[in-house]
Amino acid sequence: MSTSVRPRRSVLYMPGANARALEKARSLPADGLIIDLEDAVAPDAKAAARRQVAAALAGGGYGPREVVVRVNGFDTPWFEADLACFAEAAAAGMGPDALLIPKIASAETLRAIGTRLDELGAPASLRVWAMIETPQAVLDVAAIAAAARDPVSRLAVLALGTNDLSKETGARIVPGRAPMQAWLSFCVLAARAARIEVLDGVWNDFRDLDGFSRECAEAAEMGFDGKTLIHPTQLEPCNAAFTPPTDEVAAARALIAAFDLPEHADKGVIQIDGRMYERMHADIARKTVALAEAIAGRQ
Repeated sequence: MSTSVRPRRSVLYMPGANARALEKARSLPADGLIIDLEDAVAPDAKAAARRQVAAALAGGGYGPREVVVRVNGFDTPWFEADLACFAEAAAAGMGPDALLIPKIASAETLRAIGTRLDELGAPASLRVWAMIETPQAVLDVAAIAAAARDPVSRLAVLALGTNDLSKETGARIVPGRAPMQAWLSFCVLAARAARIEVLDGVWNDFRDLDGFSRECAEAAEMGFDGKTLIHPTQLEPCNAAFTPPTDEVAAARALIAAFDLPEHADKGVIQIDGRMYERMHADIARKTVALAEAIAGRQ
């Protein structure tokens, strides 16, 4: 069974201007880290924070964690320097795995960014994540996600910015997030149609782990691949919510084995313990097992 799946259950924001946080991130049980140069860094500290993040990445030590840098917005005075810095670092083998671009509103912007990364000599392994955090982005999310079909865009992941969506729309973030349910589901559909991954937005009250755990469970049920986080205390419950349960993995393995039997080679539907299963259920099972194996490989 292939373990080419990359777990993105928990992706933790870390301030790029905080050297202590960058060091601590090397030991946290996060699947991914978003080192932030945007909201977490004051305007007069942008250049220094960029240099500090580049030095931290060059120092390595982040292990299997996927490292993403959230650069400043496409229309800001810091964007070009951010892009050039991390394209150069990636070309030297010392860069992040991806760049998170805030406030993406169109597929054309993604293609322009990808073209610029090509011009700067960034290797194809440097991917792009897009933040969906404006009303326009939600309305156009299908087209934004579909940009992933064009290799120029480098698009691999959508990340929801629910705080900004709340700010821009007036929709309140309440338990269950009923005002946003349609938007969240539409983003999941867009990501799945484009065969890329999608991460849920943050939970702000990091002391309320019970509420956070409920929202993680809801996000997993909706089809999100994981959740972005603001505090290390959220890592354990988030990882638990997006890890396939042991009994589910065992059942998936049994289903795969049943379909792999020679006598079932030409069957589209089989019966196990009084329940009918189609081959699409075996495909789902393979994804479950691949994710479980990828998670186990990190431990």
